[in-house]
Amino acid sequence: MGSAPATHGQRLRIAVVLSLLRAAFLGLAPTAQSGRGVGPTNAGAEAATNWVGTWMASQQLVEPGNLPPAPAFTDTTLRQIVRVSMGGRTLRVRFSNEFGRAPLTLLAAGIARAGGGSAIDPATDRALTFAGRPAATIPEGAVLLSDPIEFDLPALSNLAVTIHVKGAPPDVTGHPGSRTTSYLQAGRAVSAPGLPDAVPVDHWYFLGGGDVVTPRTAGAVVILGDSITDGRGSTTNGNDRWPDVLARRLQASPATAGVAVLNAGIGGNRLLRDGLGPNVLARLDRDVLAQAGVRWLIVLEGINDIGTAAGARAKGEPAATSEDIIASYEQIVERARAHGIRVYGATIMPFEGFSYAGYFTPESEADRQRANAWIRTSDRFDAVIDFDKVTRDPERPSRLSASVDGGDRLHPSAAGYRIMGEAVDLKLFTR
Repeated sequence: MGSAPATHGQRLRIAVVLSLLRAAFLGLAPTAQSGRGVGPTNAGAEAATNWVGTWMASQQLVEPGNLPPAPAFTDTTLRQIVRVSMGGRTLRVRFSNEFGRAPLTLLAAGIARAGGGSAIDPATDRALTFAGRPAATIPEGAVLLSDPIEFDLPALSNLAVTIHVKGAPPDVTGHPGSRTTSYLQAGRAVSAPGLPDAVPVDHWYFLGGGDVVTPRTAGAVVILGDSITDGRGSTTNGNDRWPDVLARRLQASPATAGVAVLNAGIGGNRLLRDGLGPNVLARLDRDVLAQAGVRWLIVLEGINDIGTAAGARAKGEPAATSEDIIASYEQIVERARAHGIRVYGATIMPFEGFSYAGYFTPESEADRQRANAWIRTSDRFDAVIDFDKVTRDPERPSRLSASVDGGDRLHPSAAGYRIMGEAVDLKLFTR
């Protein structure tokens, strides 16, 4: 009697194992890392690999002003462009309906190398599947991984992720601070080489991240931050945020080419209270601990807790103190270390002159100095990245230097982000 045909999952597993055996034959396979392999840790060649995140976007509830224009999600093809950090040959994509109050159905999804604007390279176009099927429904509040797919993904390349939807939940999940243009076109055109009639919008929707299987010892660094990490003031479609600068430097060095960068910045983010997105302590599990292959964490948070404190006190509302901020750092360190993650503290940068809602006061500067002193001297972090030192005006240390300031006295320019990205010691990622 003949054997039953292989299932989709069995075929995929066989393909991945054969790919990894080829890598092992060529001497490229890494030492197995317990708990981070594809499948069981005793699965031979398969256990010698990592799923590692190569890009991510921290998800939040999209505010009404950042929802897409027509055709919105009525019957729409949505093409989104992302810049990956580390490359690979097997990829999976994560979609999110975390803030949706109803299910979200993806009628079709695909990936391809981006070709500029809304264009893709048709030779690289591949359909994504979900448990072997071309469509999937994401329950309310949930995330969904695509099936792994063989795909030649170069490091630091632009990837186009295209979906077709008919309708969306009342509350839309996304990442408004994409600094990257997405394209919406009516109808189904997932594999179209270009979308000439598309409406551009500089936000991401429903797209949470992507992971690669790497045939070498590798890991990711998550950068937990606010609008300074999210790239406010950087160049739209320029990929010149400071995490982008760091990613390019890591990929340029053979010693660190196996390190991916995951940007977990959200504009307006705070350590202790929700702002435009969930507070850091609420999103730590999702944005750090649940990410694939994380070995390092950089924390650059606290400026919004400090800046909003004066206004809160004036209204008689609870306001974060430097002691509250330090206590939240302690929580982050303890929770990350429990997962074997090294944690690097970044000092809070100066912001005198930033006028929004009375952010800067003598009290807020004192809080910043106390928090920074603790970051530098407590020895609680595995290392310190002193962004305050490299961005402040030497003549007036409570202000950003002219070489860094993007014009509003709080957010750096593209040149300022380059200074930040170049200030990070790459040896931190060879430990």
